[in-house]
Amino acid sequence: MKRKDFVLHLIGEIAHYVLDADPMRMVISLHQEKDGLHLAVIDSVPREEEELESIRRSLNNAPRPEMAEYYGSMAGYDSLGSARLNLIGWQVKGADVTSTSNGTKIDLWLGGDRFDPESFSISDRTNKEA
Repeated sequence: MKRKDFVLHLIGEIAHYVLDADPMRMVISLHQEKDGLHLAVIDSVPREEEELESIRRSLNNAPRPEMAEYYGSMAGYDSLGSARLNLIGWQVKGADVTSTSNGTKIDLWLGGDRFDPESFSISDRTNKEA
């Protein structure tokens, strides 16, 4: 799968998950570098801490590159809820899920061993505006 196709696929999967909650607003931010990328999705859906923790667990599965490509091509057809997030979790290096003043923010980082996710983040100022 080419990088562009993979990124489009990842954006589609996370957007599908977020849209299932029927947000009034959803913002998707993508920052790409040679060694990796940061994808942030901010929505207007407030979630309870239990749901945030469930999302974190699903997105922070142990990476399974052998499964990521296979299931990545299948994702979106009949996956629901946390199953969809598990498929994403197998493909990302790390994920963080936080509650914002207006909803929820999901950060996904992908990259090689030299990739530093600290270089890829939306500032606190952006979070307050979102």
